[in-house]
Amino acid sequence: MSQDVVVYALSTCPWCKRAREWFTAQQVACEFINIDELPDQEGDAAADKAHELSGSHAFPVVVIDGSVVVGFRPERYADLLGIK
Repeated sequence: MSQDVVVYALSTCPWCKRAREWFTAQQVACEFINIDELPDQEGDAAADKAHELSGSHAFPVVVIDGSVVVGFRPERYADLLGIK
C-alpha cells in the first residue's frame, strides 16, 4: 500500500537532512519541500502550512497519511509507515 508522505524542511537543517537520509534508506517515496529554496510567496505559503500543521516553527514537519510528526523521529515514522 502506498502512503502519502510530505516533508517540510529547511535545506540548512541537520535534522531535515537526517530525515531525508532516513526516508531514502527506507526506500519511502516522499515529497520533500525545502521551504528556504522556494520563491518568496511560495516559500511563505509553505512555511505557513508547516506552522499550521505543527503549531510550531520546528523542522522537519513530516506528514504521513495526515498524521503530523515534528522533528526527526524515525521510530514514529516507521510506526506510521508500518515498517518494523
